[in-house]
Amino acid sequence: MTRSDSVRSYRPGDWFGIVGERAVVILPPTEKPRVAALWELVDGGAGFDVTLDALISGGLRDLPAFVLVSTGEGETRVVIRGPARAEFRVDGETVALEGSDATTWVERSLAQVERMSIVLHEDPLGLEPPAYIIDGGLFRISRLDEAPAHEAPDEIETEPAYEREFPLPAGASDDDYDDYGDEPIPPARSPEPPDWIPTPPVPIPPVPPVLPPVPDSPPTESLSEVLEPPVETDHDGLTVTGSWQPPPPAPPGIPGQPPAPDVTVPVARLLISNGEVVDVDRAVVIGRAPEGRRFNDTEEPRLVTVPSPHLEISSTHVEVRPGSGADHGSAVVTDLGSTNGTVVVQPGIGPEDLSPGVAVQLIPGAIIDLGDGVTIQVASP
Repeated sequence: MTRSDSVRSYRPGDWFGIVGERAVVILPPTEKPRVAALWELVDGGAGFDVTLDALISGGLRDLPAFVLVSTGEGETRVVIRGPARAEFRVDGETVALEGSDATTWVERSLAQVERMSIVLHEDPLGLEPPAYIIDGGLFRISRLDEAPAHEAPDEIETEPAYEREFPLPAGASDDDYDDYGDEPIPPARSPEPPDWIPTPPVPIPPVPPVLPPVPDSPPTESLSEVLEPPVETDHDGLTVTGSWQPPPPAPPGIPGQPPAPDVTVPVARLLISNGEVVDVDRAVVIGRAPEGRRFNDTEEPRLVTVPSPHLEISSTHVEVRPGSGADHGSAVVTDLGSTNGTVVVQPGIGPEDLSPGVAVQLIPGAIIDLGDGVTIQVASP
């Protein structure tokens, strides 16, 4: 089986899955510090030997579990250690490998592998998350499969342009979360209600033409002149009066409720620990590589990139925007389903973990902690 005629898919979970063109590395959640360096190596095209050397460079004592699979020239090489299970179909037969059966690791070389499955965790109730087709990237997984394209099950969904970090919440869809860019593992950002619900246009029925009465006496003009009387004009002989004009379009918003006021002045100022200062006069999206594709055409969010050397900050991590309704005149912060969460410390109040998709009002002096050493202080504008 070659990459050109096979389909890879994964199911979200806790383990780190690093998927490249020539190698696949899977690490348990405890090995997060290793992920960034290994992802750079695998994404650069490293093969089996180079990747294995990097994995065990610190010794096996500090690496309790891992899976390495590399395919090239018709041969698949596998190394597995710890609580992981791998199954391969070769010549119609199943070859199973259990990493927990060895004190060091289990290593095999297989020729002409037709199908592969790597299972890291199975739900005891059998409630598996949905599967997503992938090509390459960094993911949080519980299972990785590779099968011929014609055997891919119908229920497997195509992964969006971004790469997920966690499963989607109930009731959410991929269209609600297409702004993560090269996110190393999203799913799960709670969907937000829109600021307003567009009112569908009301169709205007056509107006039938009104014909003048036919005179009793013999007509002195042609039938076309009777049916199409001359149009009345004003005194200058140029401007046509009485023409029909379409009704003005309905204003946006919810019928019966006043529209939200436009924000023309900042409601807060963000002092980021890397020295950047940002005024909150519109939506501000902050992350490792933020994107604003989740916003509609009328919104132009300010995208602020912050450093994250250990990839603890999500690509699109948090949003700060002017509040509306009861929060009007102040800023509100919303976690956008980040991998490691967001902590807010308000003056006089203890630390608060933000729930994804839930806006929290900010007061001057509040501290937003994104992790990886990046904090944001909220000040008056």
